[in-house]
Amino acid sequence: MVYETNSAKETATLAFEFAKNVKAGDVISLIGDLGVGKTVFTQGFAKGLEIEDYICSPTFTIMQVYDEGRLPLYHFDVYRISDLAEMDDLGYEEYFYGEGVCLVEWANLIEELMPEHTITITIEKDPSKGFDYRRITIGGKDEDISN
Repeated sequence: MVYETNSAKETATLAFEFAKNVKAGDVISLIGDLGVGKTVFTQGFAKGLEIEDYICSPTFTIMQVYDEGRLPLYHFDVYRISDLAEMDDLGYEEYFYGEGVCLVEWANLIEELMPEHTITITIEKDPSKGFDYRRITIGGKDEDISN
């Protein structure tokens, strides 16, 4: 499914609605260039899981756990991963196959570790359509967020 948004608020709202349909064990790959809105998407997604904490990109910590919502959220940002062994050190499998939902920013960098059941979300800009325009493509199981 392909969605178009024209503001950060619309992107967050789309993510909020998407999060309402996720379940324990879902793994989401979030792909897009720097500054495209991955963190905005994640913030809306967390609100859809009824998480009230402020969500920021865990670039330097690699992973952040939020467990006070409807489901635990395991938020990874693997941009700074230089070796797949670092993911082993984090115990990523415990989270990928755990009781919560994993959202992995820059998942394309650890593609070989991502489970088969991964839902892929790609966010892209198109400057010809405006500064805030985003094209958001959701692929994998449960593609339609309006279920």
